[in-house]
Amino acid sequence: MVRIAKNTDPKKLAELKKKIDDKKYLENAIKTIANTLTKEIFQMNEE
Repeated sequence: MVRIAKNTDPKKLAELKKKIDDKKYLENAIKTIANTLTKEIFQMNEE
């Protein structure tokens, strides 16, 4: 299956570029990703 990229929103892209330099934003994003992955791993192990 071929995926076609969606058009990007220039305002959203500019906002994300600013956030990537924000240490607290990155820390929070990494924690969120780690928590999500941990929960999914534990759910896989329970099945």
